[in-house]
Amino acid sequence: MKTYKLGMLASVMALSAGMATAGEIAVIVKTTSSNFWQNVNKGAEAAIAAQSEHSFSFDGPATESAVADQVNLVENAINRGVSGIVLAPSDPEALAPVVKRAYESGIPVVIIDSALTDGAKGTYQAFLSTDNCAAGEEVAKRMIDEAGTEGKVAVMSYVAGVGSEIGRVGCFSDYLTANSDLEIVGPYYSQSQMAQALNQTTDILASNPDLVGIFGANEPTAVGMGRAIMQAGKAGQLVALGFDGNEDLQQFVREGLMEATAVQGSFAMGEKGVNAIIDILGGEKVEPFINTGVVLVDQENIDSDQAKNVLY
Repeated sequence: MKTYKLGMLASVMALSAGMATAGEIAVIVKTTSSNFWQNVNKGAEAAIAAQSEHSFSFDGPATESAVADQVNLVENAINRGVSGIVLAPSDPEALAPVVKRAYESGIPVVIIDSALTDGAKGTYQAFLSTDNCAAGEEVAKRMIDEAGTEGKVAVMSYVAGVGSEIGRVGCFSDYLTANSDLEIVGPYYSQSQMAQALNQTTDILASNPDLVGIFGANEPTAVGMGRAIMQAGKAGQLVALGFDGNEDLQQFVREGLMEATAVQGSFAMGEKGVNAIIDILGGEKVEPFINTGVVLVDQENIDSDQAKNVLY
């Protein structure tokens, strides 16, 4: 766990009192082994640097599928009496009980990236995320524009049942079904492991040589997908679309291997998530949903200010 001390630590706040107290804000993400989540970390650090009352810690499990480890991290944060928690839940059901425990302990929680189950509403103060359904539909529109309305499109997803995946992949698939005759192959789940996505994509390209398109739905999945396309010598032979914006994906776009990648405001998730906790600790109201946005980055706009603000 990394801890950043930019203010004096004090006792945990009493949520009902609505008064600011200095202390640790725990930022707990799905994994620390992804550039996307490290960009969330940078955003959180920027929010902390802009004030002097609070510190923050940044932590997450080794992989996104290590749900029990993430639950333990939240438990540990509650037990050490943090002042607030910014959480990107790896599982909408499994994290709900521990978020409820934080609420019962008077610790405000802001959820980022992926939603909790509907039954958890009322136990956290705000949800900051890309509108994943709208983002999935935007990628689907681009797929139809580039690949046409007939043929096969493979869907390379990450962890089944995660809130962001349900919206992003579900709405992508639904939009294709409603607006084209494209046949969906998949989805396949990489568990957010690049190597697994590479192997899966390699197999799918071999067994479906007539694919007209393929979608990699998060950073490690899209990177593995792109490398498989390159190794198979298929670059330019099908429409490849990604999600997220690390250096590998940027290079794929620049080289034309990938037509475009949809990039979330990951920095904004960290910065606005921490600022929301600070506002709550100060007795201020925050919006229940804050859309952190998405930009579809391609060769035409990759060097624009709009793209530079979200790429990492």
